[in-house]
Amino acid sequence: MSGERPAAGMDVTRPSPARIYDWLLGGKDNFEADREAGARLLEAQPLAGMMARANRGFLERGVRALAEAGVRRFLDLGTGLPTSPNVHEIALAADPGARVVYVDNDPLVAAHNAALRAKPAGVAAVHADIRDPDAVLARPEVADLLEPGEPVAVLMLAVLHFLPDEDDPHAVVAAYRDRLAPGGYLAVSTPSTEGYTGAELAEITSPYRTATAGVTIRTRESIEAFFGGWPLLPPGLVEASRWRVDGPELRGKMLAGIARRP
Repeated sequence: MSGERPAAGMDVTRPSPARIYDWLLGGKDNFEADREAGARLLEAQPLAGMMARANRGFLERGVRALAEAGVRRFLDLGTGLPTSPNVHEIALAADPGARVVYVDNDPLVAAHNAALRAKPAGVAAVHADIRDPDAVLARPEVADLLEPGEPVAVLMLAVLHFLPDEDDPHAVVAAYRDRLAPGGYLAVSTPSTEGYTGAELAEITSPYRTATAGVTIRTRESIEAFFGGWPLLPPGLVEASRWRVDGPELRGKMLAGIARRP
């Protein structure tokens, strides 16, 4: 059973991507509909749990690498349910003066993020839809973070496949990416079509058809386009399990990369 009561505005009868992801990671912030959808996902893609854990590993290594490169400001878009160590824990461990803003539209995530007000100074949370960049960027917490000065890292990890093509995800990403000053970074992780047949893709996306957001899995070329031609940090756009670590090569790739604005 879930360790959480439903948050205000949350429909527990429909699976939520954030709660399915939490279940895949062994978390407790999920409900029966999420567990059923997660089980169907594992039937279609037995490596889904490993891919989720690989993405978490990429988050940890990526944020740590950015902090070591001198980044002290992080904008985490589509943050999902907290799993330790989270972005602010890694960033603050590297520099107590680091600042992190989380943005998500899931009601349960918002309830968790509200508790961040009790966390150390420099951590803020915004309940908003990342598909509306103008509204997100107008929030004072975000606008202040993006003020010229130190470099900012925008994180869009395991979230872009929940934006359908009709939402024009490349324009959404560009709206955030183009606000970054030179020296800023964009980190992206999202599953690709590599290694799948069309029938397999249909099976993998099927559990999300009744969820609060569907899934669109994109080609490597489409994922590369999210970076807007910015140079990627070594080792480039690779499986999350192999970004700066000798991890396993998984059939069905969660591609991950970090690019720096010249």
